[in-house]
Amino acid sequence: MYKNMLVPVDGSKLAESAFTYAKELAGRLDTDVTLLHVVDPRDSESLPMHQAYVNHSAEIVKRRVSEVQKRLGKKQTPRVSGEVAVGYVAEEILRYAREKGADLIVMSTHGRSGMWRWVLGSVADKVLRASPVPVLLVRSEAADKGGFEKWTDLTIVVPLDGSPLAESVLPHVQALAQQAGTDMLNVVLVRVCEPPPMAVVPGPEMTIAFDWQKLMDENWASCKRITKEYLTGVENHLKQTGLQVRSEAIEQLKASVAEEIVEYANKIPFSLIVMATCGRSGISRWAYGSVAQKVLTGSSSPILLVRPASTGENARC
Repeated sequence: MYKNMLVPVDGSKLAESAFTYAKELAGRLDTDVTLLHVVDPRDSESLPMHQAYVNHSAEIVKRRVSEVQKRLGKKQTPRVSGEVAVGYVAEEILRYAREKGADLIVMSTHGRSGMWRWVLGSVADKVLRASPVPVLLVRSEAADKGGFEKWTDLTIVVPLDGSPLAESVLPHVQALAQQAGTDMLNVVLVRVCEPPPMAVVPGPEMTIAFDWQKLMDENWASCKRITKEYLTGVENHLKQTGLQVRSEAIEQLKASVAEEIVEYANKIPFSLIVMATCGRSGISRWAYGSVAQKVLTGSSSPILLVRPASTGENARC
């Protein structure tokens, strides 16, 4: 259950693009919102100005949350407040989330221009790698297109790879769906069926003729069958909790798994991608900086990233 949402801001319109999603989720989930503005220690003398900025921003978000709840016929508006902290941005965001009990962080992948910009690989990257709670990342350019506030039902796209780490997002999907109302959320489980490893082409010294195309077709068929069986099992489990769930086994035709996920999600008008920052171990792992990063940079949908709890060697990202 999401009760306290933390939204970091840095004074830029780019960072504030997260407001579109924050106010909509807060209004629909009845979640309190805290806007956190982190001030560089070298600029601490101007704290009153920074506090005025975050208070003004909080009033804007509060008004927008109220509009969402009025549209939905709700009467109680969640609490929206602004806080200022002094220190280094990523560290203060993480500290605040832990000490104040935030259970969701919503932030843009970009912030101020220049040296202090919130580029992926900087603040957002540091927060993702250490956040004790899920992080909803919004591409600022996608948010500028608008339209998210118009959704009547939302499709949650959940990419899986068959590993327990990737499946660690499922409790979060279930909680989100039940809190928003299962009649308003559809869940789609997606697994990309990756092509089998390329076989070594026999040299002229080999006398046995192989039908390589037949072998490839058989491998694809086997992969799709196993993938569908796996997804059906997860789907049936979630349906028992009352969720509206379906699954899709996608054959990988593009260069990467991420491209297939992006193309699938982008075809859905109002979608939210929920995935773990880690997946299978080895070459195909879904480590942040690999599939998750490519999905984020390519998708027009917001993406909720969950960092699985480390439970030994296999849980490392």
